[in-house]
Amino acid sequence: MGTILPPYINVNVNGIPTLSSLSVNVTTTQVAFDFNNHRNIGAPYRGLLIIRLAQAIPTGTTTTLPVVFTSSGGNAQPLTTYNGEPVTVADIAGTGVYLVWYESATNTLQLLTGTV
Repeated sequence: MGTILPPYINVNVNGIPTLSSLSVNVTTTQVAFDFNNHRNIGAPYRGLLIIRLAQAIPTGTTTTLPVVFTSSGGNAQPLTTYNGEPVTVADIAGTGVYLVWYESATNTLQLLTGTV
C-alpha cells in the first residue's frame, strides 16, 4: 500500500519572520510598539509572525488603551483579536514572545497568543 501523506511537509520553508520591538510609546490614545522596517512590512504578505515585545508597558498605563505596532515611528498598524476587536493594554501579559497573523490584503494584524 502506498503512502497517503508524504513523510514530512515543509511549512514556512524560509522560517517564520521574527521582529523585536525597539521601544514602546504611550500616549493618551494608544500604546505603540515600534519596530525596524522588515521586508514583510508594507509588502504583500500573509502568514505568521513571531513578535518579541522587549519593553514593558509602563505601570499605571490605562488598561483600555489600544495597542498598535509602528515601523520606524510611523505606519501604525492596529493589533486586533477575534472579530477585529482591538487588543488593549489589559490583553498584553508583559514582555516576551507573541505569535500574530498578518495579512496585508485585508490589513489584518491579529494576536494569536497572549491573554486574549
